[in-house]
Amino acid sequence: MSNIPDELSYTKEHEWIAGLDDGRTVTVGITAFAAEALGDVVFVQLPEVGATVASGDSVGEVESTKSVSEIYAPVGGEITEVNQTVVDDPSLCNSDPYGEGWMFRVRLEGDPEDLLSAEEYTALTSGES
Repeated sequence: MSNIPDELSYTKEHEWIAGLDDGRTVTVGITAFAAEALGDVVFVQLPEVGATVASGDSVGEVESTKSVSEIYAPVGGEITEVNQTVVDDPSLCNSDPYGEGWMFRVRLEGDPEDLLSAEEYTALTSGES
């Protein structure tokens, strides 16, 4: 099982969120669990900067040698930045999902809902083996 960083928040759709305690802009990526389930990631499509998203919206996709999976916005707000490095090198989703493999940043509108702690996410993913 992959390492699940304690300082992040998670969704049931396997996205992680960083920076909730730092202000109103958060960083979003897919978890190592999701990347492992997908296999070798070969393509990443991300939302456009300036787009307004609602929590739960499909905002992009990750394509692997096995399948295509949607990326969902774990929080509502405005997309302020996308990680062009992960678009250019999708394998970062597999090799560094919690670092260089981040996907996009969102300026929050309202308070996030339905996020999981690392402990809750561990419990969720251990049941999905």
